[in-house]
Amino acid sequence: MASPIRPLARVLTASTYVLLGVDALLTPGFRVAQAGPTLAAIRRAVPLPEDEVVVRGNAAVQVVGGAMLALGVLPRLSALALVGSMVPTTLAGHAYWAAEDPVVRKQQRIQFHKNLAMIGGLLFAVLDRP
Repeated sequence: MASPIRPLARVLTASTYVLLGVDALLTPGFRVAQAGPTLAAIRRAVPLPEDEVVVRGNAAVQVVGGAMLALGVLPRLSALALVGSMVPTTLAGHAYWAAEDPVVRKQQRIQFHKNLAMIGGLLFAVLDRP
């Protein structure tokens, strides 16, 4: 008999990505500005579409991947897609090392490490076997 904890854990984990992804799709504004410097650096090596398209694409991955994970549809693959989404989100959105204000630096460092914990949880989902 399968544990009822596994589907609950998937829903609880996935809900964050769905909510954040929907928010980014509807109001990408500040995320586009935040991602700009990182995307500009990546463009030196790889061509990318406009910043807003990249941000909305990343948001779509979060919505679809989160929904799939919550529903248990290809949960390992959807968790892996979310990891792929969270790495650039974390680097672009919480570059605490670039913040000059100590208060902002501390807040961004906390968010950076929170995202690392989220990535760790997703990696557990990638390795999970029913």
